[in-house]
Amino acid sequence: MKTLMLAIAILFSVSAFGQSEKAEHFNLSDRKIALSGYDAVSYFNGDPVKGKSQYKAVDNNITYYFSNASNLKSFKENPGKYKPQYGGWCAYAMGKTGEKVEVNPKTFKILDDKLYLFYNKFFTNTLDTWNEDERNLKVKADKNWGDIIK
Repeated sequence: MKTLMLAIAILFSVSAFGQSEKAEHFNLSDRKIALSGYDAVSYFNGDPVKGKSQYKAVDNNITYYFSNASNLKSFKENPGKYKPQYGGWCAYAMGKTGEKVEVNPKTFKILDDKLYLFYNKFFTNTLDTWNEDERNLKVKADKNWGDIIK
């Protein structure tokens, strides 16, 4: 019985992971480019920079650009580490209302080794508001995102 329960849990995990990877859920350009063309690995170095088309990876029909061969290699070795949370939509909006809201690709936070992006336009920077109630907003965002990718 324990083995059956474990198998079901693993199957569910794999199924849920696969669903989250569908391009339809991601914040992408018309050409299915993630992060507005910014280098996903560069965020973890503290300074997001635009990627170049000659350094690209395609993962689940989503294209990622990188600024150099080293960052491309890092992504290929562990794409899950570098992909943005909530499909690249605004983390604050995902936590507050469960809506898919555009982001400013230069407004971000690395939390628990994961990339979170935020809306920042017209005198509204949702990263500031996120920081005020991060714990609760993250719990709600995780739940809302889980509902979206079901």
